Amino acid sequence: MEGIVGYGAYVPRFRIKAEEIARVWGKDPDTIKKGLGIREKSVPDMDEDSVTIAVAAARNALKYSGIDPREIGAIFIGSESPPYAVKPSSTIIAEAIGAPTELMAADFEFACKAGTQAMLAVLGFVKSGMIKYGLAIGSDTSQGRPGDALEYSAAAGGAAYIIGKESVIAEIKEFYSFATDTPDFWRREGQDYPRHGARFTGEPAYFRHVLSATRSLLEKAGASLNDIDYFVFHQPNAKFPLRAARKLGIPKEKVLPGLLNPVIGNTYSGATPLGLAAVLDIAKPGDTILATGFGSGAGSDSMLLEVTPEIEKKRGRTPTVKDYIDRKTYLTYGEYVKHRNKLKM
Repeated sequence: MEGIVGYGAYVPRFRIKAEEIARVWGKDPDTIKKGLGIREKSVPDMDEDSVTIAVAAARNALKYSGIDPREIGAIFIGSESPPYAVKPSSTIIAEAIGAPTELMAADFEFACKAGTQAMLAVLGFVKSGMIKYGLAIGSDTSQGRPGDALEYSAAAGGAAYIIGKESVIAEIKEFYSFATDTPDFWRREGQDYPRHGARFTGEPAYFRHVLSATRSLLEKAGASLNDIDYFVFHQPNAKFPLRAARKLGIPKEKVLPGLLNPVIGNTYSGATPLGLAAVLDIAKPGDTILATGFGSGAGSDSMLLEVTPEIEKKRGRTPTVKDYIDRKTYLTYGEYVKHRNKLKM
């Protein structure tokens, strides 16, 4: 049985409300909230980046799992906001958590699905017997151009997963990936902020890939929608996951437990891993979870998991996603600009 042995989350404590951003740019806050469904988003502290977030999540995952970090054979981090253009984040994380030097370490990039991509890569190494345990992380401090729609959603956070064959809390029973060349979102070398195809990011990009991967996974697993207790979809805003659920015929009650976007925004590579962590925080043995990530450019990874009784033995060792969401300090727009270094000297 291969699956999740332990997991950990981290969300910075700072927040900025959507109405505060709207106020500065002369926008109607009610229109913004209605259009995106986002009330507020997380903001990294001035000394936080995708690596510090990944380290915090990884330490929580280790504590949750109870394993020795020296048993980890691979560390893969997915992110589109690494602090270095040329220097791996994975080796910094390995050093910080006390992983061995006999280690496969790599940084993954595929827009917002880099985190789920890292999870499936680690799963492959575990299933092959090449490693005993692997650590997969999705972490981002995402960027949004001042005044752009992305500024209301681009947030910070991440989740880490230790995958192995022993003491598994959630078995990864099946997976499916789907990818095409769909240029809905991009950032060229040297540019500070990404650009997006506006409405184009919906139908030909997000919905085509998320729905295709989800349906194909169900078919591959021989499962029906009624067999699944929880669904976690990538959440660039609060509306897309619920619209995807409606298109598939899924009750929103099965989506809401993992829908974090309204209160922390879009954490990019951390979005689906964090949503999955929030569901695992409340899931019971025997529950089934279908998680589908999405990355612009474009592709989706979909995973089917079944929770085991082992989860009850490990609960309470680390803060939950809700613990991090409830811990917050609000910023003014000026403070937010300072935190995100948006003033270029």
